[in-house]
Amino acid sequence: MTAALSINAIDLHYGAAQALKGISITCQPGKITAVLGRNGVGKSSTLRAITGINHISAGEITFGDDVLKRSPPYRRARMGIGYVPQGREIFPLLTVKENLETGYAGLPRSERNVPEYIFELFPVLKSMLGRRGGDLSGGQQQQLAIGRALVTRPKVLVLDEPTEGIQPSIIKDIGRALQFLRDEKGMTILLVEQFLDFCREIADDIYVMDRGEIMHTGPAADLDLPEVRRHLMV
Repeated sequence: MTAALSINAIDLHYGAAQALKGISITCQPGKITAVLGRNGVGKSSTLRAITGINHISAGEITFGDDVLKRSPPYRRARMGIGYVPQGREIFPLLTVKENLETGYAGLPRSERNVPEYIFELFPVLKSMLGRRGGDLSGGQQQQLAIGRALVTRPKVLVLDEPTEGIQPSIIKDIGRALQFLRDEKGMTILLVEQFLDFCREIADDIYVMDRGEIMHTGPAADLDLPEVRRHLMV
């Protein structure tokens, strides 16, 4: 099976500072891949490279048969890369319905609708369509951010710390949603996360980062290994 998303020995710099050093990650269709590590080790920078927010200085990123090179974020979104940013970044003054409809931008007119399975995964969104995004709780806003990304019909879903600041019941809802997308939709999912139990429960493969490099690659069960946990301890 060809990898839907492959990051091959990429470097990324912010001015003279090097944030990523030879990062390689392979994300297979129908699997959840988790990238873990302490704060400031380059996890979010990796996602910004994938989504085109920041350009890499070496290596390449391939999506299907395409090498992304310096494609801008909007083009990558149209190709099928859905992004759920850290902090959610919903539009607080728009309603839930309007927030979801912002995902229409790159779609042909015939596909400009909200797939019903999004409301099945997150029923609260359907009951709050007329409410402003800023009036939702943090967990509800996270569900909205994931729903908005799914409206774009992604082939790959990229999430930056989806459990951050979220209550346990909604974390479970998000975990079930990601497992549904993997198992029933065959979606490729890449998430950056620090919640080890969440990753142990839903992830297939893990990559552990430290100081801008990949220190360990393996199945999610490896999170119990002492040499892996050493890179995750504060």
